[in-house]
Amino acid sequence: MSGEEEENAAELKIGDEFLKAKCLMNCEVSLILEHKFEQLQQMSDDPMNQVSQVFEKSLQYVKRFSRYKNPDAVRQVRELLSRYQLAEFELCVLGNLCPETVEEAIAMVPSIKSRGRGHDDEAIEKMLNDMSLIKKFE
Repeated sequence: MSGEEEENAAELKIGDEFLKAKCLMNCEVSLILEHKFEQLQQMSDDPMNQVSQVFEKSLQYVKRFSRYKNPDAVRQVRELLSRYQLAEFELCVLGNLCPETVEEAIAMVPSIKSRGRGHDDEAIEKMLNDMSLIKKFE
């Protein structure tokens, strides 16, 4: 992105390095950290070898703000949102915040409507309904 262009997440002008970066939803980070936590506990019989406070707080945070707990549901949400040709940034915002209405989704991620990918209100509503079904049956 040139120095003259101003970054604007609403238009998905966030810089090439961010557009190409792999983003993770809170629920994905939670699964990774929980797995690592279990590994650390199994490897350590020594009470002095405890996880850091930063690790523990990070795990608590992502667990608290994860919308999906079941690993299969997490995978299904990523697959669902990937079908809509969303940028990683958009996918993670929608997966983390789980908007309930088209208006909420557009307010949270205006670029889903403005990038010319053909996401009309009906397509966005179907995406949100599918996310809601995954959550419901998790």
